[in-house]
Amino acid sequence: MLARFFNFLKHPTSRDVFINTLGTYLNIFFSALFVLILVRILSRSEYAVLGVLLGIAYVLANILDFGTTATIYSYFPMMYEKRQHRLYVFVKSTFFYQSFFSFIILLILFIFFPFLDKVFFKTYAPWWELYLTAISVLFLIWQNFLQNVLYAAKKFVSTNIYLNVANLIKTAVLFILFFIHKITVGAVIFDFGILGPVIFFLLVYWEKKHVMVHFIRAEIRREEFRFGYTLTYFAASQFFNLGSRMDLFLLSFYRWVVPQAQVGDYAISQKIILTIIATIVSITQVLSPAFAKIERRKELIANFKTGLLYLILPIASFIILLFLPKELYTIVFTRKFPLTPAITRALSLPFIIYTLSSLPQLFILYTIKKPRYILITNIIFFVILTVGCFYLIPLFGVFGPPYAIAAAFLISTLVLIAVAIPEYRKLPR
Repeated sequence: MLARFFNFLKHPTSRDVFINTLGTYLNIFFSALFVLILVRILSRSEYAVLGVLLGIAYVLANILDFGTTATIYSYFPMMYEKRQHRLYVFVKSTFFYQSFFSFIILLILFIFFPFLDKVFFKTYAPWWELYLTAISVLFLIWQNFLQNVLYAAKKFVSTNIYLNVANLIKTAVLFILFFIHKITVGAVIFDFGILGPVIFFLLVYWEKKHVMVHFIRAEIRREEFRFGYTLTYFAASQFFNLGSRMDLFLLSFYRWVVPQAQVGDYAISQKIILTIIATIVSITQVLSPAFAKIERRKELIANFKTGLLYLILPIASFIILLFLPKELYTIVFTRKFPLTPAITRALSLPFIIYTLSSLPQLFILYTIKKPRYILITNIIFFVILTVGCFYLIPLFGVFGPPYAIAAAFLISTLVLIAVAIPEYRKLPR
């Protein structure tokens, strides 16, 4: 048994998961540090505005991914492994089309953002903070794209070094702003959404200058964007990304039911949950190339067992949140956010279901490459969560969304398993 355990630890996948998870937890540490600083400086209402604006930025960055993440993990590893010349054509074409479509959407956002904020988000932030949020989306998109390419090439060590060096510099800037009493919502958005990605770009360029020559010389080919696969997954991911933020957006919308200060409490809880979700993402990033190469049932079962073993870590994290004493939350987040402990506990259980659902998603997306199934289940998730929040928030306030999230994850996961089983049976033994 002990020998098997050590062999497991020596496995390349275990090493990559360890490196990527360690890097993710370093990122979590910095995220927690940012929160510790900000909750002691910003009021509950200011943090609510920051939470909504950053939520908009992160949701848009995911929306404007246009499904390229799945495309990169599905096709890049084999090209990279065989050192195919079209690798650079694939990367440049994907980057070009993603950036082109993103520019169009962000231009529309620039025009209508103040109006949307007035009628829906209701942060009442100054116009320049809204536009700064929109600009930061583009930088986050480019950072995510470059990060996914590096991960698909299994450059986990260097990528996590770049990310955490950027985090160190962002933290230093935050401390400087703190000591000169210049921390505002706009300053934090600039630090997180623009300065951080720029530092990441410079670090990557410094080490990969020779690669940039091939990238610049490569052609742009429309077929390399793989519109069918990419846009289907794009639609699927957007229903999930938007749905996963609709709880906060609807809480902000129901201003007459939920005070903005309580939205700040919920934003803190959501930040805690999203931090643990980052661990799930770091694990699935490592597992994705292996799922893309599966051809037989026994290979799938072996990868499922491996994936489940790694996912014990985030599942345990959600369980720990259920039993953490209220006093510990108070020490970390101060007494300014009194509802955060109860909200965090209420959100923890539903996200255990989400963690387990990531394995059938990997199978459907990368092994059988049928993103339409993900689209169907994510639409179900979005509709149940949105309708649930719409009706439950007026009844239960900030404690309404956890019920809707639990129902949405449970039903969508059951549907996902139902469509995955017939596909599994089609695989050769």
